[in-house]
Amino acid sequence: MNQPSSARLHAGIEKLGLILDPPAEQRLLDYLELLSKWNRVYNLTAIRDESEMVSQHLLDSLAVLSYLNGNSIRTLADVGSGGGLPGIPLAIARPQIKVALIESSQKKASFLQQVKIELGLKNVSVHCLRIQDFKTSELFDRVISRAFSSLKEFVFQSSHLLAAGGRLLAMKGIHPKHEIADLPSGWQIRQVIPLQVPELEAQRHLIVIEKA
Repeated sequence: MNQPSSARLHAGIEKLGLILDPPAEQRLLDYLELLSKWNRVYNLTAIRDESEMVSQHLLDSLAVLSYLNGNSIRTLADVGSGGGLPGIPLAIARPQIKVALIESSQKKASFLQQVKIELGLKNVSVHCLRIQDFKTSELFDRVISRAFSSLKEFVFQSSHLLAAGGRLLAMKGIHPKHEIADLPSGWQIRQVIPLQVPELEAQRHLIVIEKA
């Protein structure tokens, strides 16, 4: 990994107001290198340039990190994880949180398993199946998605994974006012949080959903 990407990641983490130890930053760069390498064969992301991946993938994922603070958040599910975003960066940054990556594509799930092994991510589990087919006795404090589906579909497909008092976190681009208006009965928006991602001019929002 070249120095500019390392420097850009470190500067971006500082701009987000986060404090990560050097091993975590290196793991993020190692993940990016694996993502770039496997992307040539498995088409994990449309972004090919590693320096662009720093802002578009790593910093974009880490922008929600401050909303995963608190002792009450011990488990997180990343639904439709794809190439591991945002789940893997969040798992690297918060090793005390158990992160389940749920991805229906066998190729992508194989990549996620390889990342878990190569980076030694003991707090990560990989599950290759459709979200609605995922059954577990250990429900999650938070369920997150990034550019996965409409808010309505997110609720329908993922709400069975939530523990009592848990919340759904949807990472979106522009403010999804029409999707918010279409939210299923029994669910409400707790917060709509504008996110500022370093080196990214596009709009980003975090939508926090909970039972009404």
